[in-house]
Amino acid sequence: MITPAQNFLNKNKIPYKTYEYECSTHHDFGKFAAHALQLEESRVFKTILLEHDKKTYVTCVVPVNGLISMKNTARLLKLKDVQITDPNTAMRVTGYVIGGISPFGQKRRTLTVLDESALLFEEILVSGGRRGFSVGVNPHDLIKALNAVTGDILEHKDAG
Repeated sequence: MITPAQNFLNKNKIPYKTYEYECSTHHDFGKFAAHALQLEESRVFKTILLEHDKKTYVTCVVPVNGLISMKNTARLLKLKDVQITDPNTAMRVTGYVIGGISPFGQKRRTLTVLDESALLFEEILVSGGRRGFSVGVNPHDLIKALNAVTGDILEHKDAG
């Protein structure tokens, strides 16, 4: 079954590879995907939907081994603040189930932010639009197709 994410990628002539695996978890889907596909966690990205003032939605694409920084994300987008969207709203806005939210082919267009660590790779994996299915894309193609902003949107432990 072709997903809306694949339809989007095909329509926009974005090259991608598909990765399928048996998904048997109900949480931490990204880390599960990395382990199931035997890939380093820094190359597999999760999609998190944030919101500002219950009107502006932001799709954040971050490595599965990273923790998103609300402060850094808001600062990068020049917003006062952002917070994680509740799961039901995230599913309604994107058209995808939790654990299968792809940055591509969402029902409603959102701002998209890609963590800058993605630029270290020729290919990153993101959800392909359902649990147990990822697509591998060049991060520059993701940026171009979604008009994404890139920057450091992760929490960092203080060195001192």
